[in-house]
Amino acid sequence: MSKRLLKSGMIVSAMTLISRVLGLVRDVVVANLMGAGASADVFFFANKIPNFLRRLFAEGAFSQAFVPVLTESHAQGDMDKTRELIARAAGTLGVIVSIVTILGVLGSGVVTALFGFGWFLDWMHGGPAAEKFELASVMLKITFPYLWFITFVALSGAILNTLGKFAVSSFTPVFLNVMIILAAWFISPQLSQPEIGLAIGVLLGGLVQFLFQIPFLIKAGVMVKPKWGWRDPGVVKIRTLMIPALFGVSVSQINLLFDTFIASFLQTGSISWLYYSDRLLEFPLGLFGIAIATVILPALSRKHVDAHSEGFAHTMDWGVRMVTLLGIPAMLGLMVLAKPMLMVLFMRGEFSPQDVHQASLSLLAYASGLLNFMLIKVLAPGYYSRQDTKTPVKYGIIAMVTNMVFNAIFAYFYGYVGLAIATALSAFVNMALLYRGLHIAGVYQITKRTVLFIIRLVIAGAAMVAAILWQLEDMSVWLGWSFAHRSGVLGMLVGLGAVVYLAVVFLLGMRLKDLKAGTE
Repeated sequence: MSKRLLKSGMIVSAMTLISRVLGLVRDVVVANLMGAGASADVFFFANKIPNFLRRLFAEGAFSQAFVPVLTESHAQGDMDKTRELIARAAGTLGVIVSIVTILGVLGSGVVTALFGFGWFLDWMHGGPAAEKFELASVMLKITFPYLWFITFVALSGAILNTLGKFAVSSFTPVFLNVMIILAAWFISPQLSQPEIGLAIGVLLGGLVQFLFQIPFLIKAGVMVKPKWGWRDPGVVKIRTLMIPALFGVSVSQINLLFDTFIASFLQTGSISWLYYSDRLLEFPLGLFGIAIATVILPALSRKHVDAHSEGFAHTMDWGVRMVTLLGIPAMLGLMVLAKPMLMVLFMRGEFSPQDVHQASLSLLAYASGLLNFMLIKVLAPGYYSRQDTKTPVKYGIIAMVTNMVFNAIFAYFYGYVGLAIATALSAFVNMALLYRGLHIAGVYQITKRTVLFIIRLVIAGAAMVAAILWQLEDMSVWLGWSFAHRSGVLGMLVGLGAVVYLAVVFLLGMRLKDLKAGTE
């Protein structure tokens, strides 16, 4: 079992790596085109709203409710019933998302006013951010239909993952990045407002992702005609699980939108600096945290269906081991190399050294919470796989309130950096509550062996940081280097850190069997 999980995790990570690398290329292109000014703020805002709803309807609440029910149906061996469940779920979800999409396009101004209230006030009173409000309203009309396409992309991905075909859904996001890059190169230069071209790229990216997965659904024998099924027993069960999950997922998304709401009152560039630092955070989070969570949710669901409690706990333990092994060096590396990474990736065109400095501050704050973000991705499936979607909601609401309180406090003193600090702190609260709940329920308790495993990783991480700091030049020196020189030095520092980390971990006694023992 552990070998299969490890193999699946490696497949998802490899596909995700390709997507994340292209995502960074996309961000480099966008940074070169728009920097971190008003236009960039508006584009990231217009892209954030449909992505918020995507996580709400598709990748978040729906998937967490749909995968356990689909796994249960598939385990019974009746493919006709499984296809019927897929058809009813797809049809019902499709109608709901279509209505939301139409309302979003028609009411883009209202949506912009709701989440970009600072811009709306300037528009009402002729302030400096009035143009941001008008442009964001127009761009939302273009990006909102992306929600419809990506919802079915997420649905298809959940189906294929349940069938053990992880590579397709992990590779699919590549097409969004490719289309935005192509739009930046070929559409934006033809327009007086280049950011409109990027919005068109987002919409085209959704369409291409949607079309890409269809042949794989056909090959797997699960390409069905959607049917309305509001009262279908399977859909009713999904709805029952989804409603609390909707609140649970919306908690983290509301936190992000609340950050955007506050940032609309802060200095121009705040949304962009937060975006670029968050993008670097998302790279290891997607590559490791989400990849591991993707493969353990179906595995945990099968263990629950088979009433294999020991195997369930072992699978959870494997996920925690893998996340800490990869998350600790990723977190420390981002914190130590924040400025060099931002400088190499984004400092060109409209993205200035001042933007590097500003974004590095929020990246430092975000990165401090990376391990907690990754652990949340692994601990939450411990509830969803058991069809318990209510408990994470309770914890999520506590984390959301905590985040809002921290936002109000830290944003007052530290501006946009305070928003990142609040996000990192609330992630710790959420992670701690999730673990405590699993522990109290007797579902999962971290083993002594895993605690010792983590202690070794912390020691190795400290050695890695010391080695990097020993070789790291002052940033004033970096500014005088060429792009090639900066890139080479950054690559050497990353390589040095990786070698030192792995060497110390090995010297402290960790072996490959430690990665496999978690699920045996």
